[in-house]
Amino acid sequence: MTSSLKQNYYTSEEYLSQEETSLLKHEYIDGEIIEMTGGTPNHNEICLNLATTLKTKLRGQNAKVYMTDLRLWIPSYQVYTYPDIMVIKGQPILVENRQDTITNPSLIIEVLSKSTKNYDQGDKFDYYCSLATFQEYILVDQYQYHVKHYTKQTDQQWLITTYHSQNDSFSLISFNCEVKLREIYDEINLDLI
Repeated sequence: MTSSLKQNYYTSEEYLSQEETSLLKHEYIDGEIIEMTGGTPNHNEICLNLATTLKTKLRGQNAKVYMTDLRLWIPSYQVYTYPDIMVIKGQPILVENRQDTITNPSLIIEVLSKSTKNYDQGDKFDYYCSLATFQEYILVDQYQYHVKHYTKQTDQQWLITTYHSQNDSFSLISFNCEVKLREIYDEINLDLI
């Protein structure tokens, strides 16, 4: 995330109206509109690798895989955001009168950048945790083999497991699926730091 559009308070309706005509994507956090940063080649390729892997492996499991253009509404915090990848069990629950905003991800994946790393692991995770359907969170480092897999144990407790080797793999708890780090980092040039 970078600077906000203005230092004024905006209603969610004003944000959505501006977002429909904007050439850039923005997050909305409790009245503030914040421009999102651009991605790197590694960020983009990791997202594509993950979406492709999940789309293939989740076939037949009543799951929908979505990438960065679908917006997420988090009502408890009055936040609109664009996760890198979301996976939904069943059909998406759309925000009233919107075809571009959902409320019910089971799994969210963020590919970390230097500018968003702390936000993705801090406040953004807190926002996501307020969603009743949210069960898993995966953070992927784009500069080295490093994946954090958060799995919900109770409403107040999450288990974090980390992976550091291209030979590591992990299983999703929300779906019958194993993901290998080798698949996530396929053809990624980690020397582009």
